[in-house]
Amino acid sequence: MTMPPPMGGAHRAGPLKQSNKSHKTGQHRSKGAVDLANKGRVGVKVATGRSGQGHRWVQKRKDRKYQMTQLRNKKKAQVWAQKRALGAADAPPILTAWLDCQVQSPDLIPHLEALLGACDPDMLLRRTPRALHLACPRFKQRFAFVQPPTQDLLSVLDSAKVCDSIVFLCSALELESGGLAPALETILAAVLAQGLPTPPGFVLTDMADWPIKRQNAAKKTLLKALNQRFAIDKIFTCQTEAEALLFLRHLGSQKRRTNSLRQRRAHLVAEKVEFLGESALGTLKVTGFVRSQTLSADRLVHLPGLGSYQIQQIESARDEFPLDLHRRTGAHHADIDMGSSVGNVIATPNPTAQESLEMENEPDMFDGEQYLSPEEEALAQQTLLTDGPGPKTVVRVPKGTSEYQAAWIMDQARAAGEENESEEDDEEEDSDEEMIERELQDDDEDEPENEDEYETMTITSEANMDENYDEKHVNFAEEKQLLNKMKEARMEEMFPDEVDTPTDQTARQRFQKYRGLKSFRTSPWDYNENLTPDYARIFQFENFNRTKKRVLNEEVDGAEPGWYVSIYIKDFPQHMALEILANENASQPLVVYSMLPHENKMSVLNFVVKRHSLGHQDPIRSKERLIFHCGFRRFAACPIFSQHTNGSKHKYERFWRENATVVMTVFAPIVFPPANVVVYQELANGRHDLVGTGSLLSCDPNRLVIKRAVLSGAPFKVQKRSAVIRFMFFNREDIAWFKPIELRTKYGRRGHIKEPLGTHGHMKCIFDKPISQQDTVLLNLFKRVFPKWNYDPHVAKPSTGEDLMEDEGSEVLQLKKNPPKSIVKSKSTEDQMACD
Repeated sequence: MTMPPPMGGAHRAGPLKQSNKSHKTGQHRSKGAVDLANKGRVGVKVATGRSGQGHRWVQKRKDRKYQMTQLRNKKKAQVWAQKRALGAADAPPILTAWLDCQVQSPDLIPHLEALLGACDPDMLLRRTPRALHLACPRFKQRFAFVQPPTQDLLSVLDSAKVCDSIVFLCSALELESGGLAPALETILAAVLAQGLPTPPGFVLTDMADWPIKRQNAAKKTLLKALNQRFAIDKIFTCQTEAEALLFLRHLGSQKRRTNSLRQRRAHLVAEKVEFLGESALGTLKVTGFVRSQTLSADRLVHLPGLGSYQIQQIESARDEFPLDLHRRTGAHHADIDMGSSVGNVIATPNPTAQESLEMENEPDMFDGEQYLSPEEEALAQQTLLTDGPGPKTVVRVPKGTSEYQAAWIMDQARAAGEENESEEDDEEEDSDEEMIERELQDDDEDEPENEDEYETMTITSEANMDENYDEKHVNFAEEKQLLNKMKEARMEEMFPDEVDTPTDQTARQRFQKYRGLKSFRTSPWDYNENLTPDYARIFQFENFNRTKKRVLNEEVDGAEPGWYVSIYIKDFPQHMALEILANENASQPLVVYSMLPHENKMSVLNFVVKRHSLGHQDPIRSKERLIFHCGFRRFAACPIFSQHTNGSKHKYERFWRENATVVMTVFAPIVFPPANVVVYQELANGRHDLVGTGSLLSCDPNRLVIKRAVLSGAPFKVQKRSAVIRFMFFNREDIAWFKPIELRTKYGRRGHIKEPLGTHGHMKCIFDKPISQQDTVLLNLFKRVFPKWNYDPHVAKPSTGEDLMEDEGSEVLQLKKNPPKSIVKSKSTEDQMACD
């Protein structure tokens, strides 16, 4: 029913009504006017995609909103489906690693089995030599719990790479006494650097008899210590069945982050391992759940620390841990036949498509672009220089010198006469120093002692407490080497890249592989120039990003994720298999990774790594042996360091300093990024010390690592812009050799060498501005540095620390049991005790 109009008629606007300007569309119609005129009709060119816009369909605002709603609902459904599939009947169990951070680490699996078995009467537990399996019909999920040895670093890192969750058990008593243990901090740093799909969980123990107030205080202490590194919402306790069930629900419903390294490669955690064969090489049968991706029989598999192998076949196996097993058995702890089950063959390798085990490229000696061996190349260079028209001259050249560099090298006979003079000068200097030391010693002996500055001390301690201390704890050769390295690192920090010009040989011979650059950033450098023979053994991609995209998008056939299968690995060494079977009851994980194509071939890898604050802060020299945990592979190599900068050239770093970030370049098998990297240093006692964490930067053999050598000289006479420089060179021929290179000073002046003066290395130089007497003149030389072929896939197992703690901790334990009455007593203390 409509309302009647008002008595006074319709409202009319008055003279004060605001009138806004209408929108002016210009010389064209607005979109609304066009839609009204078309009345839903679409042009022929727009409908057929011939209007120059391709097949782009111009949607209306209502249609765009509806499409976005559909996409949002689709993504929500995918997220919910992934969340419901975690630990479901057709998915692998949720793998959880328990790490006990207590000093005396007990076996947690029996206690965990007893605690979780009492939580729910329908819960089913099955224990195998490698894990504890749990089926929870209440949550419709399956769990698998493993406990790697906390003292075994490699086992902890291997478990963290494949586990869905990691739980740290911390003792409340130890937390109150000393806070977080250093071992826990080191393990936390390494595990987090590798990447975890879920935040680690923390469970406090040893609080059964504590009051609630004391328990909350212990939780707050641990939470405060952990929040400095990462965000932790809650600290759990599992003292009762209700708390254990709550924590189990938390493990099954955690929010998970995507780990690209794990999601792009199929892997299998071994449940059963068998070795078939009696010869030196046999077949290793590994049974377990396929995770993340489809497992193809054509691709290679890698076992960390054991090498890469080919697959003989993949068979289906009986799932011995189904989610609905309790309905058929009716018992909670029914025995399971752990014998081998033979199933259908799922996949066999295609001989034409199976990846080969070839790692290195074989150089073609008939190819003119390939380099010969260093000895053959040096002989060829000498033959090239001695043959031809004119008199024959034999020139000494270093190994790997090219033809145009050999033309620079001149005869070294003129520098031979200066050696005797330098040796005599050194003897005179040594004699003067010895004379001064004797005088100082005589002065110290003649100086009378002041008795007032001394105090009588009485030392009472356990007998033979420090006996044989040097033999047990001091390695004089190692400490001397470390002291020299620290001195060199300190000098490198004070005077970067500065080297002394040798006096026993000419500078043009010492720096014959170096060159001068007008600009380090813009000057050209051919990356294929003077390559080492090792570069003929590696593989290089024409377009790495295109190959990576093609490999990741490649679809394969085989065992799908969630299937329980048996993999037959052929040509597996018997001694390695016996070692695996011997450690089966030690909870050491065995993981089989399926590698992507080309990931078994050697190339040049570049890692960007930051120095870690928990490890020792001693300087690490370039080309020292380090241990790398890169993705699913671990190996040892001697990397070269360079700066992490933009541009085509990167400066070589001689030392890896504290809190510094460097790029490490090594020869290693190809890994498609992203991949996390954890770097350790093997100490003299066999332990692995964490020194850095980072990621894989690139797989690029063309990265130019340029080493800089700076020659320094001091002004002798200064006349405004002109100066006489000395101590940079020590003969006239070296000055003429390096004359084309530009000079610079520490105060920012630039100049060049004008002419040599005399025969002992003085030279006249001209600068762009007046130079001061206290300035230092520098000359920069550059050469390319290549990594060495020292890739070692066999990493020694680190010492567990128990043997080391016996020697270090025996004295401490002895002091705790039988503390001495007084270790050091002064004279005044004895007098006070006598008075009392």
